[in-house]
Amino acid sequence: MDHRISPPEGTRDANYAVRLAASEADLLSAQRLRYAVFVEELGAQCSGADHVARLERDALDPHFDHLLLIDRHADPQELNHVVGVYRLLPQDRAEALGRFYSDAEFDLTPLRASGRKLVELGRSCVHPAHRRGASMVHLWNGLAEYVIAREIEIMFGVASFHGADPQRHAEALSWLYANHLAPEALRVTLRPGSEPPLVLPDPAGIDRRAALAAIPPLIRAYLRLGGFVGQGAFIDRDFNTTDVCLIMDTSAMSERAFDYYTRKSPRA
Repeated sequence: MDHRISPPEGTRDANYAVRLAASEADLLSAQRLRYAVFVEELGAQCSGADHVARLERDALDPHFDHLLLIDRHADPQELNHVVGVYRLLPQDRAEALGRFYSDAEFDLTPLRASGRKLVELGRSCVHPAHRRGASMVHLWNGLAEYVIAREIEIMFGVASFHGADPQRHAEALSWLYANHLAPEALRVTLRPGSEPPLVLPDPAGIDRRAALAAIPPLIRAYLRLGGFVGQGAFIDRDFNTTDVCLIMDTSAMSERAFDYYTRKSPRA
C-alpha cells in the first residue's frame, strides 16, 4: 500500500504533513495522542488501554488505516510527532473482520443493505496545541483524498457528546433528531436493549441557538457538510461519552459543502 497522502496544491505547510501510518512508531504515536485526549483530557477509563505506557488501543487497531496529521518539527523517536488522527475501516476489511466498530452500538443493517461503498470513521482527535483551522483542514483534506481515491460513497461512525449522562444532552439530541435525522434508507438505529429509551423534550420548544451550542464542534462540522444522525444514543461509560451515529452520503453533499471539505488553502 502507498501510505502517502499528497498535499493538495496550496496546502504545503512547513509545520504539517498528512499521511497514513507507515510504521510501528506512527501507530504508537497515534495511540499516545488518543490516550492524552480521551483518557487524560476527557476522563475516559478505556479499559483496553495500556495505562503504564499511556497508549489508548484496542484489538481492532491492526485492521484500520490510521490517517495522521504529522508535526514536521517533532521527533518520531519521542512518539510525539502525531498531532491529529482519524481511524478508518474500509468496508472490504470490515467484511473480512466480520464487523465494524460501530456494530457494538448500532444496528448498521440499512448501511450494509444500501449496496453503497462504506468506510467507518472513528477515534478522531487533535492535540490541544494544534486545534486551529489550518491543522484540521489539513486532516480533512487527507480524509477527502482517501475517500475520493477509494470511491467511498458513505462515511459513517460514532461521534460523541462528552459525558455519559444523556439527559445532559437531551435538548441537543432532540434538535438533532428533528432537523438532521438520516433518511429512512440509511437510518441506523440503536441496538435493542442497549439503554432505556431517552425522554427528550419537544423540539418545537427548544432554543435553537442553545441546542446548537451544546453540539460538539466536530458534529456541527459534519452537519454543515450535509451529514445526518441515526436514531438513538448509546451510553459509552468506558469512554465517558454519549454516542450518536453520524452518516455522510458523499453523493448528496452540495457543491459548496464539497468545496469546503476539499478546499485548497487552509488558514490558521
